Amino acid sequence: MNRGEWFRRLPWMIVFCTVSLALCGLSGIAHGDALAGEGAFFERQVVWLVISLPAMLAATLVPYQLFKRNSYLLFGISLVLLLAVYFFPIRNGSHRWIPLGVMNFQPSELAKLAYILALARYLMYRANYRNLTGLLVPFLLSLVPLALILREPDLGTAMLFLPVLFAMLFAAGARTRHLVSIACLGIAVLPLLWMGMSAEQKSRIVTLFVQQDSGRAPAGDGYHLHQSKQVIALGGVWGSETTGMAVDDPRAYHLPAARTDFIFCMIGERWGLVGCAVMLILYLFLFARGLAVAASTREPFGRLIAVGIVALLAAQTVINTGMVVGLMPITGLTLPLASYGGSSLLFTCVALGLLMNVALRPGYHIASEPFRFSRG
Repeated sequence: MNRGEWFRRLPWMIVFCTVSLALCGLSGIAHGDALAGEGAFFERQVVWLVISLPAMLAATLVPYQLFKRNSYLLFGISLVLLLAVYFFPIRNGSHRWIPLGVMNFQPSELAKLAYILALARYLMYRANYRNLTGLLVPFLLSLVPLALILREPDLGTAMLFLPVLFAMLFAAGARTRHLVSIACLGIAVLPLLWMGMSAEQKSRIVTLFVQQDSGRAPAGDGYHLHQSKQVIALGGVWGSETTGMAVDDPRAYHLPAARTDFIFCMIGERWGLVGCAVMLILYLFLFARGLAVAASTREPFGRLIAVGIVALLAAQTVINTGMVVGLMPITGLTLPLASYGGSSLLFTCVALGLLMNVALRPGYHIASEPFRFSRG
């Protein structure tokens, strides 16, 4: 593919949404720095953005089919790195990062993308997942990284694997009644999952059901949820950037992890309900364009990659925005492209670059007929 054809066929809507969401995130990070009166999160995020956007475009240059032959190897490396985090000191109460001097690498970000590639390769032409017993391998493929990440503990990232699995199985042709049966079985074993959770993870889920919107801010995990809803409410319709700060008490704007997990609150306070709506619309356009890429791709590996990436980012967006308004438990999950974090931003951009790579090469590369099964 020559340069002119690449430029003409590049899905510019994905590029536009990616850059716009990243800029929205920068505005929220800058506001968080100003409210905290300290930190240089904004400057560091700009550096990561300068690295991540070229990485996204670079991911479109090599045909994505080349990732197929090494997908299992990449998945295995990601599992080894998920085990390696336990050999490094705890940071912020969890084993999530591998220190690399100038940065801290989070292997779970690589694991999410490697998992999509490995599952896409496994599901390409198999028919055994049309039977209930044939779903065993895909679920085992999912449960291994899920269990390792849950053990870190990182409940938010662990929650992403099952939505991605179900979306990719559905796209590949698994029977709907089998997926429903598995979902019911999953609900039945939730007590076992509860017993395996840490005390902190249990506390965050309990907080969701005992939250209160009036009176003094509660202690513990309830404080984060109380403050996140209050900070968003202080932004009103148009935000403090237009109407000024709603109150003078700086304690009202105090929010732990404001530039990471709760970046949506910072955007809501600065730009109001309008700013939040604009962000959600950008996400909808991004996901819709991603699904359009999947629908137009005839090559099965590429279609499954596209579905997996859209499912991953959509689930992450729903969980993050849901938790800041009290509809989901607080899980420590970042908002794609907007939250501060080098590993998160870099691998999200690489995933979107891979999605654009599929859009650039939508035709057949293997003779077998993809996704020939009727839904049932």
